[in-house]
Amino acid sequence: MKVFDGVIKPKTKRAKRFLDNRASKLTENIKNAMIMKGGNTNLTVTQALKDIYALKKPNAVLYKKKNITRPFEDSTSLEFFSKKTDSSLFLFGSHNKKRPNNLIFGRLFDFHVLDMIELGIEKCNSLSEIKSSKLPEGTKPMLVFAGEAFDNDRDHQRLKSLLTDFFRGPVVPSVRLAGLEHVLHFTALDGKIYMRSYRSVLKKSGCRTPRIELEEIGPSFDFALRRTHLASDDLYKKAHRQPKALKPKKKKNISHDTFGSKFGRLHMQKQDLSKLQTRKMKGLRKRGRPAAATTVEGEGSVTAATLDI
Repeated sequence: MKVFDGVIKPKTKRAKRFLDNRASKLTENIKNAMIMKGGNTNLTVTQALKDIYALKKPNAVLYKKKNITRPFEDSTSLEFFSKKTDSSLFLFGSHNKKRPNNLIFGRLFDFHVLDMIELGIEKCNSLSEIKSSKLPEGTKPMLVFAGEAFDNDRDHQRLKSLLTDFFRGPVVPSVRLAGLEHVLHFTALDGKIYMRSYRSVLKKSGCRTPRIELEEIGPSFDFALRRTHLASDDLYKKAHRQPKALKPKKKKNISHDTFGSKFGRLHMQKQDLSKLQTRKMKGLRKRGRPAAATTVEGEGSVTAATLDI
């Protein structure tokens, strides 16, 4: 590839496909995540990174070497690796005396850090510690958020959005009932974030709808909310801007109420009500108008008067 006036020109078809994959699209690619550890880690952080990588596969890259960086002080190395791997999400693990068992969830916009939220691991159970059948790789999870803080507190609202971006998986048009087998549950309570992973088991219930039971498969974490680095409202709004081609076209004179009922408005020309045909009544009929009589022959004779309706 060659660079002319800041524009990269591909020389081969492979390079052209690579640039086309990186180019802007109406429907963006599946978001990849970088999972890396800092210069100082321990067994708890290393195992947590591996477990979250197992949940995120195959849309994740796990770095085994240490990266001596501090994302809250200097994020240039994260932005460099983001361009290299075409990743818009990252998870950084570190451990020190001041902030032990530390995880930093973050996302990037235009290869620049948008949001970062630091969580401290207070308690964890890895995948290997919970003895149960595991899910196949690439299973799309169902995300459940419980707690008033996710709706009322600004930091928790951004954390909810960030975790949704991180774990939601690919966008699919439809899901079969048997495919709804993985549940990620997040609970916000007293400044703590409790993450649990379940496998949904469909059992017989005696009717058409099966009975659902949840079986914990791990990993499970108890997080403490620490530092946050949130984007400004203007930048956050710009990052969520939707292209005009994807916005649903508004249909004229059609509206919906709160219950989902559809209403339409019709525009008609002005009518002359004096020429409107109305129902005629017997009491309004003119006097002297003869009433037609019909005789039906048979066993007896019946006479009926016809009315103009």
